[in-house]
Amino acid sequence: MRRQLDALEAELNSIEEQLADPETAKDSAKLQALMRRHGEILPVVERYREYKRLLEREQQAREILEMESDEDLVKLALEELEEIQPLRERMENELAEALMPKDPNEGKDLVMEIRAGTGGEEAALFARDLCRMYLRYAERKGWKAEIVYESPSSLGGYKEVILHISGKDAWKLLRYESGVHRVQRIPVTESSGRIHTSASTVAVLPEAEEAEVEIREDELEIETFRSSGPGGQHMQKNETAVRIRHKPTGLVVECQDERSQHQNKMKALRILRTRLLEIKRREQEAEIQRQRREQIKSGDRSDKDRTYNFIQNRVTDHRYDVTLYKLKDILDGDLDELLTEIRRVEVQRWLSGQQEEQKVAART
Repeated sequence: MRRQLDALEAELNSIEEQLADPETAKDSAKLQALMRRHGEILPVVERYREYKRLLEREQQAREILEMESDEDLVKLALEELEEIQPLRERMENELAEALMPKDPNEGKDLVMEIRAGTGGEEAALFARDLCRMYLRYAERKGWKAEIVYESPSSLGGYKEVILHISGKDAWKLLRYESGVHRVQRIPVTESSGRIHTSASTVAVLPEAEEAEVEIREDELEIETFRSSGPGGQHMQKNETAVRIRHKPTGLVVECQDERSQHQNKMKALRILRTRLLEIKRREQEAEIQRQRREQIKSGDRSDKDRTYNFIQNRVTDHRYDVTLYKLKDILDGDLDELLTEIRRVEVQRWLSGQQEEQKVAART
């Protein structure tokens, strides 16, 4: 990692020398390319320089411990090291994450599909809990989140619910949420007080842009119908809900949460475009097909990427071996600590992979 960061710092110095050269200004294309690259790597190099200054402080504190006998100086050095250690770990993780290959979907909005799996009404109620958790998290982060489709169960849960979420770092953080979410608790439907296990699936998909997927009007079969609602004075008298069937693939998308037929159509097309892009990617890359299958899985109780255990107030992400005993807070949308730990493990795994590749390259 240090070698890569040293190389970035050298590149930044070279770019700054070129930008200071009057000849560079005569070539507008080169100037723009240099300025763009400068903007990309400057934050990383500045953080690296902070990190090196921190290492100097650490080295000075260790030298004091080795060479000084004055109790006050030794105490100050120990306090300094105690303060530096967590800072060093956090900065190393941030720098490693900055070096990871950029996600091609970085900065995109996302579509999140939550479906009840095995467990009947309890699974549907848990799907509702997950939906609320993500909506609360989006609210905490200042993102825009909306339900674009919902299929309620008889007890007020969700057989299926689809969210559209947009905001800074939304994809970066929520892409880890794909998978089978398993819940262990005493259901409201259980009269004997037994603990049940049920599951819901979450799929997180980057929203497709119009340029990425072309949809022709003659490929669509569009139906309108009355939205289901609370009734009474709110009863929909107009057919504002929209159902779109994509004839070439058979995909069907519904949207009925808006009072305008046009708005519902636009939202439905947005979801359809996202699903079509996913199909396109699966056809182009076998790896993406495998990842998509891993996201959805079967929704069976035996499948588990994350477990929510109400009795122990515990949430465990089995993929990253991360456990937190704050289930109620997490279900209320306090996901930052959990997602930070997951990203930390992801970065460490990437670093380990890089080290293994270097060892193999050295042997060959």
